Amino acid sequence: MNNDNKKDNYEHNKPAGLFADKAYEATPNNANSTLKSAVTESVETQDNQSLSTTTSMTRKTIASGEPLKLAVVGHTNTGKTSILRTLLRDVYFGEVKNEAATTRHVEQAKLTDNQTGEVLVVLYDTPGLEDASGLMDWLEDNTASRRDGIERLQQFLAADIAQGGDALNINSNEDYSQEAKVIRQLLASDMAIYVVDAREPVLGKYKDELAILSWAAIPVMPVFNFTDAQDANIDEWQTMLARRNLHISTRFDSVAFEFNDEMRLWQNLATMLTHSEMLEQLMARRTEDWAQLNDEANIIIADFLINVAAFVREISEDDDPMPVLQQMQEAVRQSERAMQNNLLNLYKFYDNDVAATPLELKAYQQDPFDPELLKSYGIRTTSGAAAGALLGLGIDAAALGTTLGLGAAIGGIAGGLLSNTSSIADRITGVKRLYIDPATLTLLATRAIDLLTALRHRGHAATDATQLLYKGEKSSIEQSLDDESATVTPWPTHKLPSELKKARGKPQWSSLSSGKSEQAQLLRADMAWSLASKLSSYQGQP
Repeated sequence: MNNDNKKDNYEHNKPAGLFADKAYEATPNNANSTLKSAVTESVETQDNQSLSTTTSMTRKTIASGEPLKLAVVGHTNTGKTSILRTLLRDVYFGEVKNEAATTRHVEQAKLTDNQTGEVLVVLYDTPGLEDASGLMDWLEDNTASRRDGIERLQQFLAADIAQGGDALNINSNEDYSQEAKVIRQLLASDMAIYVVDAREPVLGKYKDELAILSWAAIPVMPVFNFTDAQDANIDEWQTMLARRNLHISTRFDSVAFEFNDEMRLWQNLATMLTHSEMLEQLMARRTEDWAQLNDEANIIIADFLINVAAFVREISEDDDPMPVLQQMQEAVRQSERAMQNNLLNLYKFYDNDVAATPLELKAYQQDPFDPELLKSYGIRTTSGAAAGALLGLGIDAAALGTTLGLGAAIGGIAGGLLSNTSSIADRITGVKRLYIDPATLTLLATRAIDLLTALRHRGHAATDATQLLYKGEKSSIEQSLDDESATVTPWPTHKLPSELKKARGKPQWSSLSSGKSEQAQLLRADMAWSLASKLSSYQGQP
């Protein structure tokens, strides 16, 4: 697809946010609602639900054309809510803490087709199973083994120990009201995913959980969370699961996100259904939206780079350049921060109080005009104080004609700015023009692409910066430092893309030069689309 067609297609089919998936808590019954289902009501009334109501709401299989009712279950603190946050791209869904039993009630969210508004999947976040072994003992002592699993679970739900609160005998230490909430939701769902913390050893309590879940007579698929951790025990888990006839599992790390892992999750669930049309539609829409989101992110980066490349300030021959250089540097810093925030908002990382973002890592906090930052990104210049400025002279000469620098002193002091006159006439009239030099443009591009890559591989679950990388792992920047021959820049410093070269001669394209933001953005729009296409080719996909 050429750039013009891609641009037209994007403008006419731009999604409302990321997949338009919004999590919400269950609301009271509304007589005018046409979308409310019996399963939705099970979330709202689960604490007082009678046995007969539970029986009538039990679902055997999903019908063609119906949304999939998917329960998310597992032991406490395995990351159930974290996985849902990442699937929903919603840092506000539920509550995530590094402590057990954070989720105390069933919460629901819907995944919709953002073009048709059709509900495709209803997700249910359930409380953690706190004492499955104790519940299993009770079931074996108080229910007949000749009955099927659903009957035994229904008998449990009718017992006082499933009600909690005042229903319990004053001398009873058994309170399985949290487990009861999980089981009620299981009986009202089409399928369940069983979230496993891959770092945990295989213990007896997990085997009891799976035994109880199997009695609900719905497909259950284990999902391994925290799979990128070095101490993951996936092989041991898979051996245990196979012994319980659970041969289909998948990996979905809520911290180290991979889009392909999400697609595998939906594909594996689809293989377990008689009617999988809704999941197939969901996969197609989310794949399309994921690609479109990447296109929009690259446009944001390209627009920023062209805006900076076209940035120019004029001074007279005798003016002290340093005040102007400092003003330009600050303008670029602010522009980069605005670009970074736009990327964060695009991928719904808009509140660091809820979930940490890659911007909290040191590499993104450093001043783009710090010479040490050039080294950390593998950007090498020739020797000498004015190396950064001198690298840009040949490029500017090719783009603008005769180029005259302010000399080594300014190049060394300014750090990322170079001065030139665009023509012989400027030299005669004593006018000097200051631009951002190619090394700094390359750095800005590299850092923006690195941030985008981090966001595309970043779950919405971590609540502090230490969770951005697993212990012992290194960022792409750190890895490049270990290998001095590694090249992490999208292009050689002396070979800027043609769009950035052209911007050198178009100061009207830069809002930093003219102060006319909307007008300048319209003028550089076509070049931004062209450069965005090139930026996409520099990134590893998906």
